[in-house]
Amino acid sequence: MHSAAYLLVYLTLERGIELIVARRNTAALLANGAYERGRRHYPAMVALHASWLIAMWTFGWNHAIQPEWLAAFAVLQAARGWVLVTLGRRWTTRIIVVPGEAPVTAGPYRFVRHPNYLVVALELPCASLAVGLGWQAVLFCALNLAMLAWRIRSEDAAWAGGAATQ
Repeated sequence: MHSAAYLLVYLTLERGIELIVARRNTAALLANGAYERGRRHYPAMVALHASWLIAMWTFGWNHAIQPEWLAAFAVLQAARGWVLVTLGRRWTTRIIVVPGEAPVTAGPYRFVRHPNYLVVALELPCASLAVGLGWQAVLFCALNLAMLAWRIRSEDAAWAGGAATQ
């Protein structure tokens, strides 16, 4: 197996596990009175991330790993872990508002308002560059930044109590 394939297996398993955890957390939050906002962008976000992963497998599986980009990706994985631990049961891939609870301000949220989005914004291009796909890094970074602008507006509106930008 080529070295890039190991990274792609990791990414695929990580995303799959995240979806399972996110669904479990979302169901528990909704069952306890939380509600979802910003639903309209969610299918586009899922399609974008699935397309990125498919492109990684299609074009990068047989490439050699670029160690400097893999190292940057590893640092981002540690940051992702910090976000997940900080959010705990509140971590989900959807915008879920818990009545009576303020947005989290502990952990990495002390320093960055949306640390998970920062991790993802950097992770997609770093992983693409780690397998030598510069064109993919640029394309999906740009698409993801546009998606995050939409999502952050929706999330900020939801937490402000206004009608979320769908």
